[in-house]
Amino acid sequence: MTEPALDAPAPTDSPRGLDLGRLSAYLSTRRPDLAGGELRARLIAGGKSNLTYLLRVGDREVVLRRPPLGHVLATAHDMGREFRVISSLAPTDVPVPAALLLCDDPDVIGAPFYLMERVGGEVYRTRTQTDPLTDEQRRGLAMAMMDTLAALHTVDPAAVGLGDFGRPEGYLARQVRRWSGQLDRSRSRPLPGIDELRDRLAATVPEGANAGRIVHGDYRLDNLLATVDPVAVRAVLDWEMATLGDPLADLGLLLTYWDVLGGSDAAEGNPVADGLGPRAGFPSGAELIDRYAGRSDVDVGPLHWHVALGCFKLAVICEGIHYRHTQGQTLGEGFDRIGDMVAPLVAHGLTAVEER
Repeated sequence: MTEPALDAPAPTDSPRGLDLGRLSAYLSTRRPDLAGGELRARLIAGGKSNLTYLLRVGDREVVLRRPPLGHVLATAHDMGREFRVISSLAPTDVPVPAALLLCDDPDVIGAPFYLMERVGGEVYRTRTQTDPLTDEQRRGLAMAMMDTLAALHTVDPAAVGLGDFGRPEGYLARQVRRWSGQLDRSRSRPLPGIDELRDRLAATVPEGANAGRIVHGDYRLDNLLATVDPVAVRAVLDWEMATLGDPLADLGLLLTYWDVLGGSDAAEGNPVADGLGPRAGFPSGAELIDRYAGRSDVDVGPLHWHVALGCFKLAVICEGIHYRHTQGQTLGEGFDRIGDMVAPLVAHGLTAVEER
């Protein structure tokens, strides 16, 4: 993460959502090697779900991840899940940060958390970051993103200790039910069309012939740490929704970010999708799928249903973030327009689910 150097606040200057005093005491007993100096921290801006902090312990920098403040949807912010998957993927070709420590005791800082090593690179999220890139660099980033996803989907879960990480059978139907439940917990205003989208998805669930692969659950360019000189993916981040399931769900959601939000007026200036997709000078979604298909044994087949699922899932996520924002439970900037994305997502999802 290409973040500027930390200032040097006193140890008592804790950023919201992180009690440095309690954290320091905990580390002194569980990881003394991380408690040997003054502990400083600040929130890393950009994430709209889990909170990410950059910690400096003496001369060492590490990253802490914890769930968001307030209104936490059940199963949606599982720190243990993230920690387990990056630990298991460490010896594979999928680049992940080194996992350091998991704490499932919410009394330490107010929520479960884990620590991982800081990885160099940049999270490409906005047009301010991507506009200065050359066409070759943008294309290189997009293709590296797809190569990394293909590498993830070819990992044998059992070979890395993730054979019991999920229940592949019925994965797609469970996704519809799960996000329907999350929707009910996030409703705070009328959402025209979203119930119709849910019902159409539930009535047309495909067989899921590719089930049983490791699925990231929220794979996109700005969940990667990358470099452009040379072009490379340095680490895949944000594994909170990872499981065993159908890899087409990752592709459908990626296309939702890339082509749906990346081509929508609602994405203009929006921190979730502003720097993604053809509108930002990247290759088309079709080119991404071709690249993936050439490097994976997954049968991509028709993706329209999976795009519709991606639209539904992302609409629910955005509505949950919108709800937290209205309750004053978000940290950082860029949350005021998240709610504007729900309507175009629902509209595109309704169109996609009817395609043949």
